[in-house]
Amino acid sequence: MTRLFDDFRHEADTRIAALTAEADAGALDPAIDLLVDAVVAGGVLQAFGTGHSEAFAMEIAGRAGGLIPTNRIALRDVVLRGSREVDILGGSSLERDPAIVDELFELTPVGEHDVFLIASNSGVNGSIVGMALKAKETGHKVIAVTSLQHTDAVEPKHPSGKKLRDIADVVIDNKAPYGDATLELPGGVKAGAISSITAAFIAQLLTLAVAERIAESGQTPPVYISANIPGGDEHNKALEDLYRDRISRTA
Repeated sequence: MTRLFDDFRHEADTRIAALTAEADAGALDPAIDLLVDAVVAGGVLQAFGTGHSEAFAMEIAGRAGGLIPTNRIALRDVVLRGSREVDILGGSSLERDPAIVDELFELTPVGEHDVFLIASNSGVNGSIVGMALKAKETGHKVIAVTSLQHTDAVEPKHPSGKKLRDIADVVIDNKAPYGDATLELPGGVKAGAISSITAAFIAQLLTLAVAERIAESGQTPPVYISANIPGGDEHNKALEDLYRDRISRTA
């Protein structure tokens, strides 16, 4: 078992090292530029992902050390904030529904300067591609985080015939392999999914770079501090109030 753990750590380390090298070489700069411009202009970073890719949106929006002008869009919003019944959340049909984004947009206060960050390992599910198309149609920039190896190996599922990578202004490869799992086990099965780990790392690289760029300009980055330290709630609420009714913090 120890060997298996070591092998998985190697898979994670190798991909994180590759992402770090690319970031050092400026590969993330186009995305960082879009995000900084949005925050400085008073915009909100709209993060969206379904299934396990929602972990990326959770890394971007609403956590300690993260940027406050961020909003996490989730499929369950159509139940929690809309009029859909809870049983619609069962199974994967909702994330494959390209039309659900119309309801999500109605429930989400999207501002002129907002930028969308959309994560999907496959980059082909209907809601993901639909969200990217809707964002572009309404004049917003889109940053995609996806597995290029996986998305290149599968057929589009959206009626447009497009994949997330075809729509986004900036595409970031999460370095996950086709199928996401990294290690082959006895019997030919594979396990050790990696996309959540690399996507979280990408989210933190972007957050750090945006905060640093804003700090270097002489402004104070609007960053959360932990609510579990003295003064945390007061600090966070004061900054959240600047984006009142534009950012949502739901379970």
